[in-house]
Amino acid sequence: MKTFKPLIFGAPLLLAAIVAGMPIASAHSFPQEETPSAGQRVSAPPSEVTIKFDAPIEKIFAKLEVLGADGKPETIGSPEVGSSALTLSVKVAALKPGDYTVKWGVVCIDSHHTEGSYVFTVVGGG
Repeated sequence: MKTFKPLIFGAPLLLAAIVAGMPIASAHSFPQEETPSAGQRVSAPPSEVTIKFDAPIEKIFAKLEVLGADGKPETIGSPEVGSSALTLSVKVAALKPGDYTVKWGVVCIDSHHTEGSYVFTVVGGG
């Protein structure tokens, strides 16, 4: 009777790649630039919020909302993905002075999901 011994070539090669510092393929879309940016204090309220990602995103799964301190949505209409599939933006109502939370969720073109949030502050206008 023959015994079966699996050949495990993949694990040692993966370990060697990690130890050698070789990049391992993994694609996720993360914010590269935000307008207004995280923690920013703006004197004039923005008319829209835009996030630029480091990898293309799928339009059908893109979510972007701006919430007031009371948790109510301040967005107007649906978010839009730019023609390059790297930007996501949404129009916002006339924002009064205060803190606003931006919540986003995207799926990279290779199907990896990322999401997050940040806060910016309007200190004037409205």
